Amino acid sequence: MMRIIATVKIALRALRRNKMRSLLTMLGIIIGVASVIAAVSLTTGATKQVENQVQSLGESVLTVFSGNFTSGAIRGGWGSAPTLTVEDARAIAQLPNAVAVSPEVRDREQVLANGLNWNTLVQGEGPDYPQIRNWHIASGVMFTEQDVHSLAKSAVIGKTVVDELFPNENPLGQIIRVRDVPFTVVGVLAPKGFNLFGQDQDDVVLIPYTSHMRRITHRTFVNSILVQAENDKLINQVQQEITELLLARHRSPEPDFTVRNQLELMQAVTATSKAMGNLLAGVAAVSLFVGGIGIMNIMLVSVTERTREIGIRMAVGARAWDIVVQFLMEAVTLSAIGGLIGISCGIGFAMLVAALKDTPAVTPTAWIVIAFLSSAVIGVVFGFYPAWKASQLDPIDALRYE
Repeated sequence: MMRIIATVKIALRALRRNKMRSLLTMLGIIIGVASVIAAVSLTTGATKQVENQVQSLGESVLTVFSGNFTSGAIRGGWGSAPTLTVEDARAIAQLPNAVAVSPEVRDREQVLANGLNWNTLVQGEGPDYPQIRNWHIASGVMFTEQDVHSLAKSAVIGKTVVDELFPNENPLGQIIRVRDVPFTVVGVLAPKGFNLFGQDQDDVVLIPYTSHMRRITHRTFVNSILVQAENDKLINQVQQEITELLLARHRSPEPDFTVRNQLELMQAVTATSKAMGNLLAGVAAVSLFVGGIGIMNIMLVSVTERTREIGIRMAVGARAWDIVVQFLMEAVTLSAIGGLIGISCGIGFAMLVAALKDTPAVTPTAWIVIAFLSSAVIGVVFGFYPAWKASQLDPIDALRYE
């Protein structure tokens, strides 16, 4: 133990003699480790943000869209053809594992109230909508199934609409006009912020879907249908049941609809961030390799410069293994210190980017340990050859070296 401590002291003393060279040698390791930590932190933070936003859409939720990507010879997208009806939604609601269903119709409309006007998203929904989206009513109530049947002129509005149309006022009981049709505000949604696509979720007016279809747009089809499965384990089963049900109802050889669940949405959104994270990790790995080569190069130079010192140590009794440990310790110390600096720089850079871009940065503890151990391993791998070369010097030749 005492021998190891003495060897570490000799290694640190040797590194201090050439501070600038030691710092430049560590630079490759610092950049590589910092890149790894920053990439992992930002990618993990983005993934967490996506997961939170997907969860904010509701638990165990599936969305049925009109149109299909592979319907016949003509390729369309979601909503490319009006194929879903209210009757489809009612049939889905009869499935044993579907606990809540809400037909959706959406349009942007100019809404007037209180002498002000605001262009917002007016959504026709069912009374199950808050349950499906896990969206609480901050004040007031949600319209009821009776309101849906009676085409009631009731509205539930988001926080942004409140701020724009009823600043410093209680909106409950107030009248808003959509295409000159008066609706009474019966509830206010709790603030929810922006969604995965950067849209303000609070900029919305909810009205019964029947009122939207009969009083506002006079349409017979719905844009989509929200469905909540009983739990996450049944979501794939419910997706299959919906597909089979609608194929039978629409009597079509090819589906004229698309069913998507939360997992598919999360995978689609996180694919880009994961690809970017992998790219940055690859660049970081190259930087670590280059840093290792730099350590090997400097250690070889150090062996040449200190040939006489090595000869003296061997002459007074140092064994070949002692010489190996000494130079190996110097290489490991260089890479380990570089790793610690790189970890600090990587976390700091990730936090800076997160602050500037208003995105979260999460650094998993496991990756900090992995980055530090990787830097130490690089020191061992790239420092072994110079250390072995130093141990093979002939003591007499070393003492004669000038």
